[in-house]
Amino acid sequence: MTGIKTTGEKKLMLFSGRAHPELAEEVAHELGVSLVPTKAFDFANGEIYVRFQESARGADCFLIQSHTTPINKWIMEQLIMIDALKRASARSITVIVPFYGYARQDKKHRGREPISARLVADMLKTAGADRILTVDLHTDQIQGFFDGPVDHLFALPVLADYVGAKVDKSKLTVVSPDAGRVRVADRWCDRLGAPLAIVHKRRDPDVANQVTVHEVVGDVRGRVCVLVDDMIDTGGTICAAADALFANGAEDVIVTATHGVLSGPAADRLKNSKVSEFVFTNTLPTPNEVELDKVTVLSMAPTIARAVQEVFEDGSVTSLFEEHA
Repeated sequence: MTGIKTTGEKKLMLFSGRAHPELAEEVAHELGVSLVPTKAFDFANGEIYVRFQESARGADCFLIQSHTTPINKWIMEQLIMIDALKRASARSITVIVPFYGYARQDKKHRGREPISARLVADMLKTAGADRILTVDLHTDQIQGFFDGPVDHLFALPVLADYVGAKVDKSKLTVVSPDAGRVRVADRWCDRLGAPLAIVHKRRDPDVANQVTVHEVVGDVRGRVCVLVDDMIDTGGTICAAADALFANGAEDVIVTATHGVLSGPAADRLKNSKVSEFVFTNTLPTPNEVELDKVTVLSMAPTIARAVQEVFEDGSVTSLFEEHA
């Protein structure tokens, strides 16, 4: 006899960084597992220390960390955790990144700019990640930045079904806040059977987060408009788009976004906006000051957990969304 046979079975282990433990706990609950106990702390100079309290040898390891504020710290912690798993002889390492940091820097708009989204992918790969599982990337091409499998999950079914159950679909119009979101908005239209409108806007390339809204393309008078975006950061763009819709006769506006970054003046802008409801998912923790009556947060944990199960069992992640087509 040459070689040795083993009767060992595959083992799934779920690890979490410190960025968004609530989501990690929800995913663990959906999977019916416990998070692997992890010792993590910062040294006085800001360096991060991580040690897992259980052996990961030969296991299929899933490491969840959302790139929330302070974003650079949590990306670094994730890289260190990946390195620890690689050196602990993990069989495979899948990084779950519900919100992928630096995704807006996916191309060079002008000379002498970085493509930081590619840099993040390179760092994950170099650290030892075999696969990335993420939710609603800012642009689909980021999948090609990582030299390995990327499972791209969509929040559309969760968000669209929530809105569709609340609003009379005959009065609903799906609105893209800019030309770049038209394709996503079109999928919403297919799912809800609603017409499409577009808010045309122009950014000042020298001033971050500053937008001038020009006009609304499409009929929104007397309609309930649902503005769909992938992320809301300071809230300036989306609130200006909502104002343009109201100025064009919209009866009501609901805003949906997968990622509620909600930094800086976002809380005040949301509070003072005429928008009746803001709907986000929990890919990022919602800041305490944004816990308003008109902010609704839906969970992506069931979707992420099902995707993890499919990856672990060598199934099809795509099939999760084909059911909803």
